[in-house]
Amino acid sequence: MNRTPSPDSSAVVGRRRLLQLSLGSAAGLGLSALTGCGLVQGSAGAGGAGGSGDRTIRMIVTESAPYQESTKIAQRLLKEQGWDLQPTYVTDIVQPNLAVSNGEYDVNYFQHVAYLKQFNEDKDLDIVPLFYVYSGPGGIWSAQYDSVEDLPQGARIAIPVDTANNGRALVLLRDAGLIELQEKNVIHTSTADITANPRGLQFVEVDQQSLAHTYPDVDAGFLIARMAAEIGLEEAEAIAFEREQDQVPFRILVGARRDFVDSEKARVLQEAYHSPEVRAWFEGYLGGILPTPWDQDPVADYQSLS
Repeated sequence: MNRTPSPDSSAVVGRRRLLQLSLGSAAGLGLSALTGCGLVQGSAGAGGAGGSGDRTIRMIVTESAPYQESTKIAQRLLKEQGWDLQPTYVTDIVQPNLAVSNGEYDVNYFQHVAYLKQFNEDKDLDIVPLFYVYSGPGGIWSAQYDSVEDLPQGARIAIPVDTANNGRALVLLRDAGLIELQEKNVIHTSTADITANPRGLQFVEVDQQSLAHTYPDVDAGFLIARMAAEIGLEEAEAIAFEREQDQVPFRILVGARRDFVDSEKARVLQEAYHSPEVRAWFEGYLGGILPTPWDQDPVADYQSLS
C-alpha cells in the first residue's frame, strides 16, 4: 500500500567532501576542540595514562543511552573495587579516536569495528579494539511506503555519509533487487560503486547522527536500529533489515591504544562492561533490540575486514 510520496529532488545530495574536510582539520585540534564539539558532561582527568598505583581510567563516550547507561553501571561496579572511571560524553564522532591516540584519554566507546578500521586507515592511527559491548544492526524504514518494492521512480533515500556506513543501505537495496553494485566489502562500498539504478533512486548523504531528523523528509532512510527505536520505529516496520551475518562489521566496541591492551585497567574495564548488570540493562532496553556479542573476538573481526 502506497502513501503520498514526498516531492522529488532533481539532484543527488552529497556531503562526503564535507566530512573529509572535517576529518582533515580535526587531526590538529586535540582535546581543546572537545569543549566546542559536543562535550556535554563528565571530566577527562589530568595527567598521563597512568603510573604505579594509578586507578583512574579516562574514557570518551558517545552521548546516547546505550553508551551512557552501560558506562554508568560499569562506573559503579569499578568504584566498588576502588577504581575511578571518568567518562566524558560527546556527540562528536571524529575527536574520540584522535583524543585516545594522542594520550588525552585511555579508551573510547562510540564506534563499530568497521568505522575504527576505516578511521585508522584514513588518519594513519593505531587504535585497537579491546572488547565488544553491543551490536548495532541497521535497516531501511519509510514513513510513506510499506516495502522496498513500493519505492517509486526517483525515490529519495537518506544514507550515512561516512565511508564505513555508506554501503550498508546500498547493500540492502542491492539485496532487494533495486540496484546493482560492484563486488566489494560493504565497508568500502559507496554510491560510486552503483552499476545499475533502473529506478533512478536519489541518495541523500547525511551525517549518521542526523539520519533520524531527515527521515520524515525522504521517501526512505537508513537508520541504526537504536536510532530508529528512539523515534518510535520497530524492527518489524523496516522495509529492509540487515541479516545477522551482515551485522558483524557493525558491532560496537571499546577502543584503546596498543600499549593499553594488556594492562590491568583494560582487564577490569572489560569485566565491568561484561557484567550481568550490564547485560540485564541491554536485555531490557527497547525490547532487547541490541544484542551483546561478548563471546566474539573484535580483533579477529577487525583483521578480517579488507
